[in-house]
Amino acid sequence: MLGLIQSQEGDSSLLFWAKEILEALLILALFWVMSHLVIMALNKWGKRLTSFTTTDLDDRVLQRVIPYVSRLFVVMGFYQAIRSLPLHEKLVLIVSGLIYVILVVIICNLIYHVLGELMRWYVSGQQDTAAVVMSRQMMPVAEKIVSLFLMGAALIVVLKHFNYDIFSLVTALGIGSLAIGMAAKDTLAHMISGFTIMLDRPFRIGDRIQLVGGQIGDVADIGLRSTKIKTLDNQLLIIPNSDLCNSMLTNQAFPNSRTKGRINIGVAYGSDVDQVKQLLVETAAEVDDVLADPPPEAYFVSFGDSALNMALFFWVEEYSTLFAVTDKINSLILKKFSDNSVEIPFPTRTVKMQKGSD
Repeated sequence: MLGLIQSQEGDSSLLFWAKEILEALLILALFWVMSHLVIMALNKWGKRLTSFTTTDLDDRVLQRVIPYVSRLFVVMGFYQAIRSLPLHEKLVLIVSGLIYVILVVIICNLIYHVLGELMRWYVSGQQDTAAVVMSRQMMPVAEKIVSLFLMGAALIVVLKHFNYDIFSLVTALGIGSLAIGMAAKDTLAHMISGFTIMLDRPFRIGDRIQLVGGQIGDVADIGLRSTKIKTLDNQLLIIPNSDLCNSMLTNQAFPNSRTKGRINIGVAYGSDVDQVKQLLVETAAEVDDVLADPPPEAYFVSFGDSALNMALFFWVEEYSTLFAVTDKINSLILKKFSDNSVEIPFPTRTVKMQKGSD
């Protein structure tokens, strides 16, 4: 009789667990079916909606979202199925907590990939070549910042779910960050200045700039700590970003690469100034690389000690050709002045000696 009762209790317990497991499996199957229905709807209706837009951003975001939606539904199904089983409370908390962490990781990955698509779409939409290079340089930095922010947010959400005191963690991180900031203040100043240069864009990679010290060179690279400038002598200047950010400089490539050249020359007293100005303008106009619009101009600048000081102004399309064009013009000026008997004087001093009376 006792054995019969125990057998009936065992059968009822087995039926109970079979019912609970079947219910959990039904919950899991329901979420699995829901995930497939949502994916089908996104593939059918979502792609139809994105076809109405001219940009491919929504298509790329949709392709990123679809796999994570399926994973979310499946993991949520496991979460609900585990919680529906009459397991030990601690075991349920451990398993459900683990599944909750997986859910947070999936959501953070989804946000990270969507933001990554947004940044890549922004870079691909840039028309200016220099802007594309700058944006591509900032992409790894931006991705690291986004990943660190999402990791911190995920950590806070998970700790809050498990009833941990996040304020003590935030306080400890704040004190640690303050100590690191004090120890590496110069490095942080260079990095912040690097971000300022990248965002403000006073110059771009490839631009020719002139520093306050007189050095001229092309920007080779803009890093987080320093900026590299290749000088006209083929040397590499490495300047900390904080020094570069707080000094004056001239960007010869902005607003465009067109630049103005100037040649100073002196002619002898007694020369025909109008003729000299005409010769200078004609000489510059004969050089192919000199622009006709705006045309070359010559001016009588000042009276020198031994010469009449003249100035010739002209424009070239590319600042990189200015030295070569100046050399051609100077050579032609010598020939023109020689053919037209225009004298280029050299400094002279006349000393008058008066004989003293006895």
